[in-house]
Amino acid sequence: MDLEAVRTFVAVAEAGQFQKAATDLSITQQAVSKRVAALERTLGVRLFIRAPRGAGLTIDGQAFLPHARELLRVAERAGASVRPGRRPLRVDVIASRSAQSGLMRGFHRAHPDIDLDVMMLFDIGTAITALLSGAIDASFRAVAAPGRPLPEDIASVRAFDEPLQLVTGPAHALAGARSVPLAELTGHRIWMPGVAPGTEWGAYYDDLVAAFGLTIEVTGPNFGSDALLDTVSGTPALATFMGEPARLVWPAGHVLRRIPVTDPTPVYPHSLLWHRDNPHPALATLRTHLAATTTGHDAAGTWAPGWVIPR
Repeated sequence: MDLEAVRTFVAVAEAGQFQKAATDLSITQQAVSKRVAALERTLGVRLFIRAPRGAGLTIDGQAFLPHARELLRVAERAGASVRPGRRPLRVDVIASRSAQSGLMRGFHRAHPDIDLDVMMLFDIGTAITALLSGAIDASFRAVAAPGRPLPEDIASVRAFDEPLQLVTGPAHALAGARSVPLAELTGHRIWMPGVAPGTEWGAYYDDLVAAFGLTIEVTGPNFGSDALLDTVSGTPALATFMGEPARLVWPAGHVLRRIPVTDPTPVYPHSLLWHRDNPHPALATLRTHLAATTTGHDAAGTWAPGWVIPR
């Protein structure tokens, strides 16, 4: 159905005259008549009773009018949903309790006038596809995994480095430590379910294992952070890594420990990705906010994979 014809029908119905509707729409009366006639042919009914003093709605026209108005409202909402500056800024984060989610909460507090849609995609391939299609405006990811350069249309900037901490249950051998040197983790079982081969975090932990001889186990299904912490709390032989800024909640009986890792501190390098031609005005505001509120990268005493190159 031609939306311009529907819009013209509503204009005539509200004006009561073809000439007045033509003036309101800035088109000729002949164009108004042609649009209405075309709509009547599409619907198979007469919509107006034409008279010298104006145009009145037929019974069919009266029945169609509320639906025509709703069609125009739906069309406007559909356009607004993808119109830069009027639709929300759509940003992909890894998880709701992640450091990136915390950054977006800080951005929202600093810019409450900017509407946000925060979503969670699985891996960098899915995120890049969404960026290229315009389904999202930005994504936080590790850039770039070895052998997988970003497409030319995707820009990135190193956003922040997330220090990792060791999380253990109360009976773990390291539970009483105030901090633990990375080398002392050799021989301990670090359980990271959900670290899937081919993902950017899979590449990160592969390099961490290669550099420091750690034992990282990825067996078993990933039931989320709550189930992970349940298992770690009750299994003295297991520990896990969590980002320092990650918001974790566990029952009081778990008595979990979060232990800083040092000498060096492994950091997970997050970058912000976006399409170079994305015109959303809030995208530049987000990049400026991140540059002003996050710390420097590759700080002394930290470790990140050698393939992470700021762009």
